[in-house]
Amino acid sequence: MAYRSLDEIEMSEIEKGGQSALAFRNDDVATLSWHNLSVKVADRATGKEKFILSEVSGHVRAGEIVALMGPSGSGKTTLLNTLAQRSSGKTSGKITVNGRERPLSVHRDISAFVEQEDTLIGSLTVKETLGYSAKLSLPGDITSSELQHRVHHLVKSFGLQNQSHTLIGTPLQKGLSGGQKRRVSVATQLITSPKVLYLDEPTSGLDSTASYEVMSFLRQFARSNNILMIASIHQPSTKTFELFDKVCLLSQGKACFYGPAENLFSFLRAIDLPVPTMMNPAEHILDITNVDFSTQSSDQQSRLDRITGSWRNTAQARHLERVAEECEGSGELQLRQSASGKKPSTARQVLTLLNRSSVKGYRDLTAYWIRVAMYMGLAIMMGTVWLRLSPTQAHIQPFINAIFFGSAFMSFMAVAYVPAFLEDRATFVKERANGLYGPTAFLISNFLIGLPFLFLISVLFSVVAYWLINMRPTATAFFTWVMWLFLDLVAAESLVVLVASIFPVFVIALALTAFANGLWMSVGGFLVSMPVLNVFWKYVFHYIDYQAYVFQGMMVNEFEHRAYACQQVGDGCRCLYPSELEAQCKVAGKAVLENYGYATGREGKWVGILLGIIVVYRLLAWGVTWYRKS
Repeated sequence: MAYRSLDEIEMSEIEKGGQSALAFRNDDVATLSWHNLSVKVADRATGKEKFILSEVSGHVRAGEIVALMGPSGSGKTTLLNTLAQRSSGKTSGKITVNGRERPLSVHRDISAFVEQEDTLIGSLTVKETLGYSAKLSLPGDITSSELQHRVHHLVKSFGLQNQSHTLIGTPLQKGLSGGQKRRVSVATQLITSPKVLYLDEPTSGLDSTASYEVMSFLRQFARSNNILMIASIHQPSTKTFELFDKVCLLSQGKACFYGPAENLFSFLRAIDLPVPTMMNPAEHILDITNVDFSTQSSDQQSRLDRITGSWRNTAQARHLERVAEECEGSGELQLRQSASGKKPSTARQVLTLLNRSSVKGYRDLTAYWIRVAMYMGLAIMMGTVWLRLSPTQAHIQPFINAIFFGSAFMSFMAVAYVPAFLEDRATFVKERANGLYGPTAFLISNFLIGLPFLFLISVLFSVVAYWLINMRPTATAFFTWVMWLFLDLVAAESLVVLVASIFPVFVIALALTAFANGLWMSVGGFLVSMPVLNVFWKYVFHYIDYQAYVFQGMMVNEFEHRAYACQQVGDGCRCLYPSELEAQCKVAGKAVLENYGYATGREGKWVGILLGIIVVYRLLAWGVTWYRKS
């Protein structure tokens, strides 16, 4: 194949189009260019700054699909994130859209980003997934019929008509294939009709056939809809490699080549590194640009330096540096209302998220129903262990033990919410990065959707355990117990949300939440009563311990209005706690409360403190989520 310069390629493309390559409709993204793009980060070992991307340039037109290639650590993902305005390092250079630099808000309006990992909600169908994505991202004044039309069009365009009512799939429920999931992931980002699409390893985890299927479809979709696509890809098959219009080859953060795929072969032949016959081009490229695993690293480094040096001296590389100046001022970018119009209100987003979460919770066994079964199993166990306690002084301590166990262990079991919250958070991080909604809508909906579930658990648990144990048998006492248990669970899950927001790693969040619950049990007033608890633990931790207020409230609920028969000794009796009822051979429940240092008539204050703790946990979680970007 003859080697053509980039200038020749540009001219042939102009002639084929029959118009200037710089001409475009006012509402389109015609070109995206990046020039001398560099990214610096602090080295963890030395603390000094180092380049992870160094003076990389490129130029792509609407309808083209570009492959970012190179060995692991070459800078593919860094370049992709930088182009998508997601880089966390110090960036220099210039990124232009239609020949001009644009603010972050414009980049977000015209583009979408498909993550490497599918973060789809497995218990939703394909149609529901696209529908919720549309409701969260499209303007609030869009009609229902137009919204449904967009969803139907994408389902049809992505060849998913037969799977439109199929669940995405969960570990317990079979759903779509890997290739179909990737198509759904891309479709969710196209609901707002973006003109630039970034894809991070779109074929990751797929076999060669599925990879070709996905990329072939994306190429066709990009051309038919005039969309500009840039995808990082590791080692595509030969068939998949041939689908890309242009290739950006990187190694150690430096450019090795940029241009049409056929020109890459000519370039490699020109520097005596031709692609061997019958060999996958992508495999050869990785071999000659990878220096991490070579036994002769100095030779490999020299070869890499020769590649990067040769590329810098080509007419193609020099031409890339001039593209921005040639395009400068070539046209304006006027965004369509559908892409850049007013976003849905926070209230609408909250309602949409609530609806989506309720559907997920109803269908996903692991989200709620397994936890319901777990709590009911605990209720049966607790009720049968403390079965039918009687109002005698011999059973006073078992009553107290049951109250502590019921409140503290139910709180401790909130750690089961960690994986469910982290799954919801992963979805939020992806959708937030694409501008769908922010931490306010996410955390409000997360809080509200949990309330009915926690109340249901509180009632079901209490119906079984409370009456089996034979707690104070009045309706008022029962529903007061339910109230304390409900507040206990809300506070416990609020703690989970806070810890998992700070440390969004399953093992760490689980361990820290369990540790915090252990701390609250220790200083809550049962294991060590308040009159005995030392000053440090009392004033530093006890008064911010939500379990302490629940335990106190349940104790007052059980003992304030109940008396317990003393032990009969001959003609008299022996009472464990002295009280005004001792002459009647009974122990007044208030005497038990006095022994633990608990006053009566303060339930309203304790409820207020509990609500305050819940609000503080949630506000701190909001602050952390707002501050963190991933």
